[in-house]
Amino acid sequence: MNKAFSALAQRTKEPPISWLMKTALERPNLISLAAGFTDNPSLPVKETTALLNDILKEPKLARSSLQYGSTAGDMQLRDLTADRIRREDGAAKGTPYLAERTVITHGSQQLLYLLTEALCDPGDIILVEDPTYFVFLGIAESRGVDCRGVRLDRDGINLESLETVLKSLEKSGELPRLKALYAVTYFQNPSAITMALEKKRGALALLKRFEKAAGHPIYLLEDAAYRDLRFAGRDVPSALSLPGGPDRTLYAGTYSKPFATGVRVGFGILPPDVFEIVTRIKGNHDFGTSHLLQQILLKALSSGQYSSHVERLQKRYADKAAIFAEAVRKHFPAEARWLEPEGGLYIWAGLPKLVAVGPKSALFQSALEHDVLYVPGELCYCADKTRRAPRNEMRLSFGSANEANLEEGAKRLGKVIASALRGR
Repeated sequence: MNKAFSALAQRTKEPPISWLMKTALERPNLISLAAGFTDNPSLPVKETTALLNDILKEPKLARSSLQYGSTAGDMQLRDLTADRIRREDGAAKGTPYLAERTVITHGSQQLLYLLTEALCDPGDIILVEDPTYFVFLGIAESRGVDCRGVRLDRDGINLESLETVLKSLEKSGELPRLKALYAVTYFQNPSAITMALEKKRGALALLKRFEKAAGHPIYLLEDAAYRDLRFAGRDVPSALSLPGGPDRTLYAGTYSKPFATGVRVGFGILPPDVFEIVTRIKGNHDFGTSHLLQQILLKALSSGQYSSHVERLQKRYADKAAIFAEAVRKHFPAEARWLEPEGGLYIWAGLPKLVAVGPKSALFQSALEHDVLYVPGELCYCADKTRRAPRNEMRLSFGSANEANLEEGAKRLGKVIASALRGR
């Protein structure tokens, strides 16, 4: 590699999401159950056209929308955003649901990067769920951050495993390097698991217990990207709603997944000192998220169109999830194990332990030959030397494929899996 490149540049590999998306776009006959594209027919084209027309027909608003905004984001959008999360949490008005703690970003992905940059030096540690969102692992790798896995239960993080990892770091003298626990708490990417409120409470308590030995705060980075995509069960309040939560929770949300992925607007609700540092760094990145995109979301929220769209989208994903789950049930061999989703975009499937499904496996290559693509589950495990990552799991997305392709994709992949099982 060119010696002029920085250490960060040399650490940064091509994100798996990039070649997964590229493969899906370059092969028109391929059925992609991989990249988490959202449902194309549900994109709010008419609504966004009307919103844009409303913005641009008012000269003062139009000029303001086409001008730079502030680094932290439009104050009215920040206020509406914080209050919406407060109402979802069933909390009283006030701290931490304040515009002054809320930053608007280019999708929640930018916020995850900003927070990692704000908290971590190369060699620092972030704890992640086993498995976790593999794109976040790419951020950590590029920043030189060491990730350690914590076991995942069907209701979120395993608290005994979390305590064991914390004790191990304390014993090894590495605890001062630990900065945060990262958790995708709603319909987790990739497992579709939602973390119970008591698990959030327990995680905060454990992190707080080890702070003295660490010598600094240890944060819970709560990635709530899929919260609005619930289509079954009841919502779970965020960690912001818990005692001590506002000071130690870094809440990351997005409007991209539930409204339109091309409208790259995310947000964070952060403790004041973290907010200050993040906005300083963001000023060097872009000095403000696209003001026009913010105004589209502001109009959508204040007019009620955002809520109406989310309700339609939830129904759409409920229907698609049911179709896909039935197709998986029908076409996958009985040896496959998977969870029925209650929200989000994914089904997490496991095969017998001796069946490898990684990107270099015979099964993955056979799937490509049969024009069907999935995310190999091993990409979703951090490089933690204390355990061997499973090689027999896969993430399947029902977000973008239409109903016919969900059925056909499950059928093609089921045949590939059955053939692999016969050849064991």
